[in-house]
Amino acid sequence: MNIYVGNLPYSVRDQELRETFEAFGTVTAAEVIFDKRTRRSRGYGFVEMANEAEARRAIEALNGRELHGRELRVDASQPKGDKPLRSDEGERAPRRPAPATPVRDAAAAPQASGLKGFLKRLFG
Repeated sequence: MNIYVGNLPYSVRDQELRETFEAFGTVTAAEVIFDKRTRRSRGYGFVEMANEAEARRAIEALNGRELHGRELRVDASQPKGDKPLRSDEGERAPRRPAPATPVRDAAAAPQASGLKGFLKRLFG
């Protein structure tokens, strides 16, 4: 069973995450997710446990438990397509295009020279 572990302290690494869950059964994989650009923990990870009963027991025991001063959020992981929409991911109204502004044809406008022409082109 794949388990999501959120609100992880940034100091936690794969091995510590694995050890935390091994108290409840066999862990086949444990991974803390890191930002590729900054190489800093993103504060969540995933644990894979072989036995579903052990995984459920770990979820019940660790959800809400404090680790290094942070309250863990532990839940069964869901495939991306099965996740419910968050409130900020709902249907959005399509953006309206900006109103068209009239384009002045520079070739059609008489060109004055010097400072007076510059100011006329600048301010219309």
